[in-house]
Amino acid sequence: MTVRYSPDSVIVPSDPADILEWAACHIEHVGIHQGSHLFDGPGRTVTLACWPRGAIRVAAGDGRFTSHRHYDHAAIRRGEADALRMLAEHLAGPLIDADQDPHAHRRAVDQWSAVPGRTAAAAAQKMRAAARADRLF
Repeated sequence: MTVRYSPDSVIVPSDPADILEWAACHIEHVGIHQGSHLFDGPGRTVTLACWPRGAIRVAAGDGRFTSHRHYDHAAIRRGEADALRMLAEHLAGPLIDADQDPHAHRRAVDQWSAVPGRTAAAAAQKMRAAARADRLF
């Protein structure tokens, strides 16, 4: 699926690489916010924090679902989990053992994004690189 970013789109991808691409576009649009400023962004980031993991959640439909469409929520949640895993492994390597620690992927992404001075451009680049790496295999 070709991802066309629109902050108000009700179309929600379930493919993990598409979720990462949508999240990259979203974080470029609204910026990255850290620490106590997670909700400082424009528009919908007033209620949805925008940092890399938050952008993945928005890409996977948080705050965007509508009652006028049918969504395969199970497929979307699997895609979201895979997108988070792909990004975490791209950032920290494949040594993360989510079976031993169910929050390992989330923690790896959050630790990377909490580094002072992290930019939206850097986050978007990492998301796209993780998505491209997945497309290679």
